[in-house]
Amino acid sequence: MLDISVLFLALPSLSADLGASASEQLWISDIYGFLIAGFLVTMGTLGDRIGRRRVLLFGAAAFGLASILAAYSTSPEMLIAARALLGIAGATIMPSTLALIFTMFPNPKQMGVAFSVWAGAMTAGVALGPVVGGVLLESFWWGSVFLIGVPVMLLLLVTGPFLLPNTKEASPGRLDPVSVILVLAAILPFIYGFKELARIGWDTLSFVAIIVGVVFGIVFVLRQRRLENPLLDVRLFAIKAVSGALLLSFLIAAVQGGAGLFIALQLQLVEGFSPMNAGLWLLVPTVVLLAGIFISSAVAKKIRPAYVLAAGTLISAIGMFVLTQVTATTGVALLIVGFTIVYLGVSPVGPLVSQMVVPAAPEDKAGSASSLSSTGGELGVALGVAAIGSIGTAVYRSEVTVPAEIAGTADGATAGESLAGALEVAKNLSTSVADSLITSGKEAFTSGLNIVAVVCTVAFVGLAGVAIATLRHVPPMSGDHGHGDEEAPEAVAEEERAPLASA
Repeated sequence: MLDISVLFLALPSLSADLGASASEQLWISDIYGFLIAGFLVTMGTLGDRIGRRRVLLFGAAAFGLASILAAYSTSPEMLIAARALLGIAGATIMPSTLALIFTMFPNPKQMGVAFSVWAGAMTAGVALGPVVGGVLLESFWWGSVFLIGVPVMLLLLVTGPFLLPNTKEASPGRLDPVSVILVLAAILPFIYGFKELARIGWDTLSFVAIIVGVVFGIVFVLRQRRLENPLLDVRLFAIKAVSGALLLSFLIAAVQGGAGLFIALQLQLVEGFSPMNAGLWLLVPTVVLLAGIFISSAVAKKIRPAYVLAAGTLISAIGMFVLTQVTATTGVALLIVGFTIVYLGVSPVGPLVSQMVVPAAPEDKAGSASSLSSTGGELGVALGVAAIGSIGTAVYRSEVTVPAEIAGTADGATAGESLAGALEVAKNLSTSVADSLITSGKEAFTSGLNIVAVVCTVAFVGLAGVAIATLRHVPPMSGDHGHGDEEAPEAVAEEERAPLASA
């Protein structure tokens, strides 16, 4: 999870080193999440069939090797390819770990604690990414942010065979390669089309890509309903707790991921902090986030999770409203206060979604269920970075004023594309022209942050309604495996499953 956000503070330095354009920067940031989302279902189901420990260890080895490749990339294209490989390898890790937790802790209270710790690690990874990246960038080159994964994966490879059981389905069926291809054919074109539509506006190719993704998604669902051993058991969506929790996880991750990118860049590009100092400032909301995870897990044992999640999204909406008041000259305090409030509000999502989704499935489908839980968050973060990042970029391009001295030149085009580009161009300009460009660029970037915050404020208010509408029937997390009075998939009547599965 560190790899999702560890590049937020490294983007300016790697862009300067590799010559990455604004579009390439977005691809470097989000191709990782896109590929994780595309392979999570496949890897979760593969773990159910051949063993979760086996898939986890294979993924760890591949992740370590891909991390080294990314660290020593010599071009934007090479780094994008390395990040894609990291995404495929990373897709093996999350569903395997979550499914292993479900099978290793049959005691409901222990399972609840384990889910909270797992969610805390996941959330802390995203939150601490900029912090770790900032500390490393203070002393090393940008590639060092990838190498931190290598010793961790080595530790897992050494200890995993002794500490982890190799649980799997008792009677696994054949993995359907057509379904694997259909998953990728549905997710990747849809994400690409959505990303390009958000970045450049209405475009025939983007619209066609989205339609292609939707069509393949429908074909995938229809195929799963016919298979005796489906890649994804779509009957899981018939459980309201599962479908509601996944929808909420997806949308909140999208808002949080996109806003997180902007905050990290605002600290570095507008406030002028070094990567390490920017990372240290981000420790404040991170600590609050981690505290909120365990507090909300305790509260959810007495109050229905729908109301805990709804309250959290409204708190986040307040934090986003604070961010609408940030200007290029207000300083860092208002920025950190607003973002801390946002992080406090989203803290219940990780543990509560996991406790509702995974235990609702039969044990032999734990990998499939956990991959769904992970897919919602990963896909949300990836789309959030793409969509919200594109909104901010569009605002910057429309509001920045490029000085007449460089207008119409290659430097002028670079300055008008991104604030990072403007700051780089300004180094070679006269003092008066550079000051004019930097001031305009910072104001334009902050305007992008304000617009993004307005969008996110409205989104969080709407998500409070989504939480209550979809999850109000789920009772407090009293240790009954998380799905409360909902029946497990095998107990759901076929006529109850069919309508939602068809949809």
